[in-house]
Amino acid sequence: MVGLIGKKLGHTRIYDAEGKIVPVTVVLAGPNRVVQCKTVEKDGYSAVQLGFDDQKESRVNKALNGHFKKHNAAPVKKLREFRDFSLEVKQGDVLNVDVFAQGDYVDCIGITKGRGFEGVVKRYDFRGGPATHGAKGWKRRTGALGCRLFPGTVAKGTKEPGHMGQVRRTVQNLQVAGVLPEDNVLLIRGSMPGSEGDYVIIRESKKKPKKAAAAK
Repeated sequence: MVGLIGKKLGHTRIYDAEGKIVPVTVVLAGPNRVVQCKTVEKDGYSAVQLGFDDQKESRVNKALNGHFKKHNAAPVKKLREFRDFSLEVKQGDVLNVDVFAQGDYVDCIGITKGRGFEGVVKRYDFRGGPATHGAKGWKRRTGALGCRLFPGTVAKGTKEPGHMGQVRRTVQNLQVAGVLPEDNVLLIRGSMPGSEGDYVIIRESKKKPKKAAAAK
């Protein structure tokens, strides 16, 4: 499985071969440096650790600085492991957006926008209570939670007001609409989690991998 660490830059639209408008997300996805290669014999599993976005050594803690020096790598802001990496790479190699091609399908992983503390109407699209016929103060409330239970216990997982957003989410099977190697930019059709400037993970689609697409 191939993957890259990237940074979400924003949104725009392009024209395809038929002249149709395609909305895309612009992702800066390179260069990614190979910091460490893990093997089954030494580490118990096979993985490649990539680093993205250079960082000053003074702004990295001692543990990470020791890790970077051990592997002769420059400090970076973001580290990520990719298991069972399908490309043959070695420590110190640099990966760019050309590992993907136009038409490939990818899974995009990111942290959703934080919305703060929200009620159930906004958080879960509850209908809310009636606004008339004697109902006072129940327009945006949940209603009864422990119905027919004694002593009124609330079931685990019940939808209630709380912190909305700021969770890890994966959007699957997004298509690469364009690759700009000179700028290390991927144009990915559709939208993905996160705000502009957030780090995202772009990996080969699990449901539509490259091998299956090539065979088809």
